[in-house]
Amino acid sequence: MGLKESGKSTFIKQLRIIYGTGYTNEDKRSYIKSIYQNVFMAMQSIIRAMHVLQIPYSEISNKLNGDLISSINCDHVTILEKSHAEAIVDLWNDRGIQEAYKRRKEYHLADSAKYYFTQINRISSPNYLPTEQDILRVQTPTVGITECLLNIDERRFRIIDVGNRRSERRKWHHCFEDVTSVLFLVALSDYDQTSPNSDENRMEESKLLFKSIATCPWLWKSSIMVLLNKTDVFEEKIMYSDLKDYFPEYVGPRQDAIEGREFIRDMFHSLAIGKEYTTYCHFMSAINTERSELIFQAVRDTLLQCTALNVLL
Repeated sequence: MGLKESGKSTFIKQLRIIYGTGYTNEDKRSYIKSIYQNVFMAMQSIIRAMHVLQIPYSEISNKLNGDLISSINCDHVTILEKSHAEAIVDLWNDRGIQEAYKRRKEYHLADSAKYYFTQINRISSPNYLPTEQDILRVQTPTVGITECLLNIDERRFRIIDVGNRRSERRKWHHCFEDVTSVLFLVALSDYDQTSPNSDENRMEESKLLFKSIATCPWLWKSSIMVLLNKTDVFEEKIMYSDLKDYFPEYVGPRQDAIEGREFIRDMFHSLAIGKEYTTYCHFMSAINTERSELIFQAVRDTLLQCTALNVLL
């Protein structure tokens, strides 16, 4: 469970890579359309932000490139044409675009934007086949409730991935029966972000959602594992975006990722009133396969103390 873009789907993809069947070439090809759509949506987000922030292009010719990319309907994208790829390369190299990218905390931009922009020549090649990293970073909305079954060390784990839209949260309660543990994902990098359709701080929104889960009577006997995700993004962001500006109660040093993430961990742990001894916190980066495996090993060890292995994510 967790907010949109907290890394839930990415974590499930990692489990599929580590413990499941992985991705065949046919599976990988099925992600191409979504990856291309992510590329266009990310560049369009930066271009819109440039207008709002009144940042000009450093190269006049990029005004035409920006208009070209902005004219694309992302929902209809299925390919990445050479002319569009070249335009995106030129835009990404523009100093104005880079300035807008540095100010990305002021608007919504997918964490994968830089990754895809720097890989644009590869992913626009005619014989492009997505890598596991490409697949892990692509964003596709979780709609409805899906299940993932994993057999690990002769144990069967049933992981339920619930929809992360607010309108879908009322459907969650019927998934809570017989749940052994809740995996709640938090994006550490959300501390300075606001939700796309409101001025609410995303970390505060995540805290409210977590508190509602931690105090839910249907989950009173369930353990909770808080996976504090996106440590890599947090470590980069904390160097220029002061945690204290958004959480004045933070008294640690500036630009200290370790102190900062431990402060956030303690915030969430304190919300699990009455469940302090059955709430566990782990730091992770869901795009890091090795780290994800270590985290799930810790999660598995906790789950094996229980009899029914039904996990809610």
